[in-house]
Amino acid sequence: MKPHTVHRRHLLRSCARAAALALPGWPAAGWAANPVPPVAAQAAERSLTFKHLHTRERLTLVYAEADAYRTPALQALNHLLRDHYTGDAGTMDPALFDLLHRVQASLGGRTAGQACYEVISGYRCPATNQHLRQARGGGVASRSLHMDGRAIDVRLAGVPLAELRDAALAQKSGGVGYYPRDGFVHLDTGRTRHW
Repeated sequence: MKPHTVHRRHLLRSCARAAALALPGWPAAGWAANPVPPVAAQAAERSLTFKHLHTRERLTLVYAEADAYRTPALQALNHLLRDHYTGDAGTMDPALFDLLHRVQASLGGRTAGQACYEVISGYRCPATNQHLRQARGGGVASRSLHMDGRAIDVRLAGVPLAELRDAALAQKSGGVGYYPRDGFVHLDTGRTRHW
């Protein structure tokens, strides 16, 4: 192998590492270590505002920035979105917050001034899920993603329910349930589907 070939390879490797280090949110090991940026790298700083309709608690926080979720913020969200029947807290899927953030951002001017998600239901423990199944005549899934912290039932202040549903459907990510009679939209991080 010719010496100038080795030198060229070394130079190209060094340039690739330097370029990777200059990209925010990408691993320091270089772009080859992770060719796709993490899901959390959707926006530099992501925040949400919630009001839980059953507990009356309110929360506004930055839950992630760049490629990292903020652990204290996720813990606060786990507490806010606990099972309001039993007080049991689950671990909510951070991808659910990213989905809510994308939906809100897609609505643009309709959510100016940091609109508030009004929460009907977040995490549900298995006992609550079973109770709701019996009380509502089977209208609740036996293996609801609420029990895995992967679903939320919400409405968005100032946004018509049908518009919220359409914005969620446009994401083509997870499940979207439309419940106009009950006044909420269900969003989850399961397979893409709608009802």
